[in-house]
This record gives sequence, C-alpha cells and structure tokens, in this order.
Amino acid sequence: MRLRVLTYNIHKGFCFYNRQYVLHELREAVRSVDADIVFLQEVMGTHPPKVSADMESQFAYLAHEIWAHVAYGKNAIYSNGHHGNAILSKYPIHRFENINVSTNPLEKRGLLHAHVRPERGGPTLHLVCLHLDLFERGRKQQMQRLIRHTNDQVGMDEPVIIAGDFNDWQRRFSDPLQLELGLSESGVDFTGEHAMTFPAWRPFLPLDRVYIRRFKVRDYQVLCGGRWRRMSDHAAVMVDLELKVAKPLTRRKKRS
Repeated sequence: MRLRVLTYNIHKGFCFYNRQYVLHELREAVRSVDADIVFLQEVMGTHPPKVSADMESQFAYLAHEIWAHVAYGKNAIYSNGHHGNAILSKYPIHRFENINVSTNPLEKRGLLHAHVRPERGGPTLHLVCLHLDLFERGRKQQMQRLIRHTNDQVGMDEPVIIAGDFNDWQRRFSDPLQLELGLSESGVDFTGEHAMTFPAWRPFLPLDRVYIRRFKVRDYQVLCGGRWRRMSDHAAVMVDLELKVAKPLTRRKKRS
C-alpha cells in the first residue's frame, strides 16, 4: 500500500504578511499535489463573512469533491469563529477525537487523532494532526501527552503517521519519539536531516514534520518555490510512503 501525504499550516488562508486572503489559490496548489491524506493546521471551521461569504468552513471548501472524508478539531474559539486542525482523507475515517492539550490561555492546541482503513481487511492507520506551542515548556508537556495517548490508544505493531507544525526548531523531539513510540521523522529518513520549512519564502527553521511508523519513505519534498512562496508563512511538506509488512511476533521457546 502506498500513500501520498501532505502537511500544511495554512495560516487561516492569508499570505505570510496577512494582507491578502489567498485561500482560492491555496486550494489549487493543495489539489495539484494529489495527496491521499492532507494534514492541515490553522484552518478555520467558521469565520466572519467579511473574510469570505462564499463558504461555511475552510476545510470543507478545500476538501470539496476530492477528499470525501474529513475530521476537524476545533481548538481556538473567538467571538466570530474558530480554527484548529483538520485531516482530509480519500479513505474512510471510521472515528476521530480531538484531545485538548492547551498549556496556556494564549495558545489553544489539540491532538486530532483519526482512524483510517484504506483497504478492506487491511490495517487501521492512526493519523494525528497537531500544532504545538511556541514556548518550549508547553511543547514538552504536549509531547509527553502525545506519547501517553499513543501508547494507550495504539498498538505497537499498528502503522502511525503524526504530522503538523511542531515548532521544534531546536530538533529535540525526534529522539524521544523514536525511543518511546518507535517513530522516525520522514525527512531525516530520506535526506539524513530535518528539512527547513519556515518561513516559506526562505526556510531556515525545521518546524513542519511527518513522523511515521511501519512506513518506508519513497519521496520527500518541501514545497516552497513558485506559488507556494506567495501563500502561507509555512512551506508545505509532501511525502510518498509505502507500508511495510508487519513482522510477526516470535515467542521464546520454553526450556525443558
């Protein structure tokens, strides 16, 4: 089984300097990638009519006629709308939950966990979309919450994709996620290092990532050239993955 995955912090549909609403152009760019699963951060669930009167939610507008299955986790709520994380999938989402991991009043954060089964009779894929704190102390707490949740809810032999904006420019998450959950970072797997994704017009910070378990990386790209430079303040990350065959568990022979 092969999957193309895209993760993108869309900055609520505004270009990096907040002067222009570019969601229409952004939709065309996202659709051109032809991803099977899209992880979105800072996507509006509802928003003021003065921003755009021709849609109810950004994630529904982006998904229309391409991704039939959508999960949305509402995190930041304000007087005239809300935003959070979303997962768009071409495959059925059997269930999902949004876990509140906010650590301070200014940053409302969540872990959006969706269960997807691309093939009948095949394994369930566990997808987690997230956007972590700007402050390191909060990020550490959220990482521990992610580890606990995954250990509690996901079997160690089940395939996992965790993607989003980690805000971990110091590269401190990959080692504990590997040690505790058996996750590897797809950019490191493919290129040997964390890819730079922020700011989009000249990336020098490795914020946006795709962590995987039981997958092989066939291709990895940071999308920041051409029209991608004119949209969000983050670059998008596209990864082509191939599911590995699960190794059967072997039992030790009893001594006679």
